[in-house]
Amino acid sequence: MKHEITIQQLEDLPRAAKAFLQAIGNHSLVAFYAPMGAGKTTFTTAVCKELGVEEDAISSPTFAIVNEYRGRGGRPIFHFDFYRIEKEAEALDIGLYDYLDSGELCLMEWPENIEALLPEETLKVSIRVQADGSRLLSWED
Repeated sequence: MKHEITIQQLEDLPRAAKAFLQAIGNHSLVAFYAPMGAGKTTFTTAVCKELGVEEDAISSPTFAIVNEYRGRGGRPIFHFDFYRIEKEAEALDIGLYDYLDSGELCLMEWPENIEALLPEETLKVSIRVQADGSRLLSWED
């Protein structure tokens, strides 16, 4: 089934994050494919806020590769940024499969840098910037 969510402006992010979480159901591995500046981190922040993470705790894990947040009830949420990964071994060195096999929500930016390591069940979400500046999230499950 094909899904699409349009984000018209920043004020629309909470609604979009809530709709996204409802639509993905039990998927725990989510990979965001988008060019630089399309809003991967901004949308991931909105999703984490919707899950109860304090906004000031959320930051891009560009240098750390992975950040761990706590949502409502203390559930972990793992936020990855693979932008700086040059070799798959670097992702394996951080214990990638321990995270992916945890059953907890894993939100991944720049997954194309570790494509061969992603499990088959990874939900691949595209974020596209539209001509009017809005963002279109789309995926199939």
